[in-house]
Amino acid sequence: QVQLVESGGGLVQAGASLRLSCAASGGNLSTSSMAWFRQVPGKERDFVAAVEYMTERRYYADSVKGRFAISRDKAKNTLYLQMDSLKPEDTGVYICATEPSVWGSALYKPYYYNTWGQGTQVTVSS
Repeated sequence: QVQLVESGGGLVQAGASLRLSCAASGGNLSTSSMAWFRQVPGKERDFVAAVEYMTERRYYADSVKGRFAISRDKAKNTLYLQMDSLKPEDTGVYICATEPSVWGSALYKPYYYNTWGQGTQVTVSS
């Protein structure tokens, strides 16, 4: 069974950068789509970014385009999220997810993913 473990979160000031990692074990995820979502208390889980299986095409939420970059190292079975020019509204728990056969518009929907990590907290102060 695949397990995902996130790391790299923290407390930073607005304008700073962070790099999140999501290490996968128990399976080869090179042929699966992987994504980052953000969870804020009392709100739905929001899509942040995804990398599509087969094509390796990147997808981003409008709010993070130009500031965040998703990537993965298939040899290390690890997903990354480089976050630059952070804003207070980026605050939340960042959770990675994976699913073998998700693509296109489905990548934006959390209910299409069956495997989730526990998340890492990102707090951006103004």
